[in-house]
Amino acid sequence: MKPAAIVSIDLGKQTFHVVAHDEHGHELHRKKLSRKTYPKYFANLPPCIVAMEACGGSHFMAREMVRFGHQPKLIAAQHVRPYVKSNKNDYADAEAICEAAGRPSMRFVAPKSEAQQSLAMLGAVRESYIKDRTATSNRIHSMCLEVGIGLSPGYKSIRELPVVLEDCTFHPAIKSLLMELHSHFIYLDQKLKVMDRQVECQAAEDDLAHRLMTIPCVGPVISTALAAELGDGRQFKCGRDYAASIGLVPKQHTTGGKPVLLGISKRGDRNQRRLLIQCARVYLINLERQKGQLADWVRQLLSSHHANKVACALANKIARIAWAIAANHREYDAGPSAMNA
Repeated sequence: MKPAAIVSIDLGKQTFHVVAHDEHGHELHRKKLSRKTYPKYFANLPPCIVAMEACGGSHFMAREMVRFGHQPKLIAAQHVRPYVKSNKNDYADAEAICEAAGRPSMRFVAPKSEAQQSLAMLGAVRESYIKDRTATSNRIHSMCLEVGIGLSPGYKSIRELPVVLEDCTFHPAIKSLLMELHSHFIYLDQKLKVMDRQVECQAAEDDLAHRLMTIPCVGPVISTALAAELGDGRQFKCGRDYAASIGLVPKQHTTGGKPVLLGISKRGDRNQRRLLIQCARVYLINLERQKGQLADWVRQLLSSHHANKVACALANKIARIAWAIAANHREYDAGPSAMNA
């Protein structure tokens, strides 16, 4: 039997559909494996490329393939879809992954380590708590309006809700529901404080996150989010490629040889882009206290461009700086002008 050059996996919760191709792209075999049987299959397989979509469980599976001596390649789902020839099914998806993995110009996703996954999961859980707290706060505000109580904006009025309800005479069931929501809000508030401390500890312990915090206005939340995605930065050739991967470069609409640049593309990870834009806006707010070449460049842009455009340009610049710090294993250097200031 000819050895497989590329083996593709259509990942699932309990079962995996595998298609193997030789070096000429001819199909050798296809199998359906379970979580119990896949280790034996890949352990007995000669070293080859193992391709899969970058989805839930793919980073763990990539580390497993390295343990078996194979070369894992993760492909974004939108790059696999054009290679599905007919109706969608698990074997057709696996065949499309195999076809896409053999393209010389295909872009691949770098597998994450467990440390990177822990940082990403911590940030995701923290964001979910923030959304739940905001939703609970909005419910309390709306229910209070229904019984004639107008709470002031912000979380302070929510925390003081029991005092407000002491002298109220409306139906006891409504008061009970409001107190239940208040208890849930306090629980989420306390959980967020715990999560913030965990993020700070993770940022201090992670080498890359610690170095990223040398960038002005980059704190534990942003540094851990960037460290979770950047890793060693080798998956990107340069800082511009990283900025482009999260949608912070201009979108092109070129035709007839005439280049046209539009607003930022907004492709890729929305969370990283949002955090970098927020970081840039904080930098602009505190621009008077900033020194160095970056601050001088921002002041020059502000003299001829709107602040919103400058914020996007600064977010792009911070992304490039973050990549340079990760790829070159360095810390942020503000330049000689900051030392002389």
